[in-house]
Amino acid sequence: MKQQLQAGNAGWDRNNPREVRHASRSMGYTGYTAGLAPGHVQANICILPKAWAEDFLLFCQRNPKPCPLLSRSDVGNPHLPMLADDLDIRTDVPRYHIFRDGKFVEEVTDISAYWQDDLVTFALGCSFSFEEALQEAGIPLRFLSNNNVAGVYVSNMPTESAGPFEAPLVVTMRAFRPADAIRAIQITSRFPNVHGAPVHIGDPAMIGVDLDNRYQNVGDGTVADGEIPLFWACGLTPQFAVMSAKPSLCITHAPSSMLVTDLRNASLAVL
Repeated sequence: MKQQLQAGNAGWDRNNPREVRHASRSMGYTGYTAGLAPGHVQANICILPKAWAEDFLLFCQRNPKPCPLLSRSDVGNPHLPMLADDLDIRTDVPRYHIFRDGKFVEEVTDISAYWQDDLVTFALGCSFSFEEALQEAGIPLRFLSNNNVAGVYVSNMPTESAGPFEAPLVVTMRAFRPADAIRAIQITSRFPNVHGAPVHIGDPAMIGVDLDNRYQNVGDGTVADGEIPLFWACGLTPQFAVMSAKPSLCITHAPSSMLVTDLRNASLAVL
């Protein structure tokens, strides 16, 4: 069992993606991955039995904003060589969520005991990549300075179903002053493989969001005077689709504890 450690205090390099994975695998790191391995892509994870994989793939294809597919494993293979040559999905995510018949049953730090020969891993793009691009442009993200993440909300916006998979659109919120909001829209539109441009700008109530009611109390929902809230599609949307579909087993990352890959964020920019 991993013991919770803080990044950077256990003899590993928080800037190196291989070492971040090793810290999760062998050195007990179980925290958030925001800010780790700067310059590198982080991924949302969804692992399903083969019998459910084709419908889930179709759900991703029909909903590319919340489910931008980066890689899909071969059946039963815990490795994703397109993302990193030493990656083992069973151990290299800080924390995992286990679902049985669509219900969350536990959080674990290693899924080796759950691994089956018919499992397929899907790696989906994560907004941590475009957050780095925003910072490089000088656009402040207040929550990062507080070692937090963007607020997570369940909206009333629908997704397009595929087989048994259907879900409301889960969103993340980041607040900006007007000039920075315009730049944030421009910058994130260059990264469609990590959620792209916002899905909503302004009044949260128009998409059924109460800023004081964050999903599982995750993230920072603060909007200061003079700021505009912007909402992006979120990679937790597939977890709601899983809860609706009720597969016998599904394994995902825990919120904001992502798979850190060797891919460079810059490689995902389209302009």
